[in-house]
Amino acid sequence: MDIQYLLWLQELRNATGGIFDEFFNALSKFAVDILPFLPFVIFWGVDKKWGYFFMTNQWLGELINGVIKLTVCAYRPWIRSELIEPAGDSKVAATGYSFPSGHTRTATANYGSVFVWQKDKRRRLSITCAILILLTGFSRNFLGVHTPQDVVVAFLESVILIYAVGIVTRKVNGNDKVLDILTVIGIVFVIASLVYIQLKPYPMDYDAAGNLLVNPSKMMNDCFKACGAFLGYLIGSYVDRHYIHFEIPKGATELPAFVCVGVAIAFSWKEYFGPATFGLALGGHWGNFITRFIMLLFAMIVWPVVITKSCRTRD
Repeated sequence: MDIQYLLWLQELRNATGGIFDEFFNALSKFAVDILPFLPFVIFWGVDKKWGYFFMTNQWLGELINGVIKLTVCAYRPWIRSELIEPAGDSKVAATGYSFPSGHTRTATANYGSVFVWQKDKRRRLSITCAILILLTGFSRNFLGVHTPQDVVVAFLESVILIYAVGIVTRKVNGNDKVLDILTVIGIVFVIASLVYIQLKPYPMDYDAAGNLLVNPSKMMNDCFKACGAFLGYLIGSYVDRHYIHFEIPKGATELPAFVCVGVAIAFSWKEYFGPATFGLALGGHWGNFITRFIMLLFAMIVWPVVITKSCRTRD
């Protein structure tokens, strides 16, 4: 039934001449290329407490999603059926196994965090975020890169995490001792995830020509990225709590510029400089791990110090 649904959407794409392909492709790319930097913007320049909320949902959620993907090992729709032809270059951007959808998870984590944050203050913004979650999820089906169950489970996964993080945040209420315990638990989870994904068995299916349908080693890359990012977040948050004590310089005229520069540096590192240095030197697994680890240390330690020393709070 899921493949039949994707084939129906494929016929719709073809019947409309692909006029919606670029819109949905752009929506999907925005979710994973730009949206993950929203937590940095919130943390550096808007509200530190909510910045932590956004980052936890983003980076812990990414790791959980990666572990689930590598546990289920569901093949992409075009591998399950030769009739599926993904739109445009969406097939190239679809990394990892199929279940659950990483794009949907990221969109739900970030748009969903905005929804929770602003639902009582800015209803139009919250409604817009809810619509963007639905559109991003649908885009993964429309482009032919995910099944409906991939999207639905990714959505539920992020909703549950947002709810759980909200409860824990209220219970902990800034208690450094409890936060340190949670940090240790998080580090253990990262280590356990790295051991698990490298030691577990993976499906090794071949086509008629004897070619491996899916290379498990390549499928691990995204999870290594998630492990590096979450570990960087955990260590960075520990350093902030005990040594930096970053406070947003509210009212500083330079702050918006520094936030934009920080995002530009983080984006450039993630997309260009990290892969060109550690990526080439260490390969897809540990190169991705170190690249994301450094990016989060930059976001949690380096740039907050730069902002603190460069911006002055004005009444």
